[in-house]
Amino acid sequence: MYTLLIPVDSEPESAEYAVEAITEFPGSDQLTAVILNVQKEVDAPGFDSEEFYDETAFPKSVEIAEDRLRSAGIETTKRREHGDPAEQILEVAAEIDADQIVIGNKKRSPTGKALFGSVTQSVMLDTDLPVTVVSRD
Repeated sequence: MYTLLIPVDSEPESAEYAVEAITEFPGSDQLTAVILNVQKEVDAPGFDSEEFYDETAFPKSVEIAEDRLRSAGIETTKRREHGDPAEQILEVAAEIDADQIVIGNKKRSPTGKALFGSVTQSVMLDTDLPVTVVSRD
């Protein structure tokens, strides 16, 4: 099996882009997908985001991705983590021995299109794994 890590934020649109691309991969019936949602750690005086972290509180975007991948016959699991999104993506990729990371990217302004989002950019720069970034204009 070929293991994909699919980081998904709360935006259904970017999750849909990633899922659509994955279902079109050759040999998609030989894929295993791990959908990852990371609740960003907030560092503010007198506030601990860990207190509000619920590992079972997946956003709708994760449910959409999971349903669509399973409908396409792709074995799927999901997980939720708390911390810095880029760091958590890389840690989970190493933990599950991912073969590839697939990230859906949000629409951006013409200036914003010159660079990927900071999480996507960090993941691309800090991993040796292939990273597929999927977006639509």
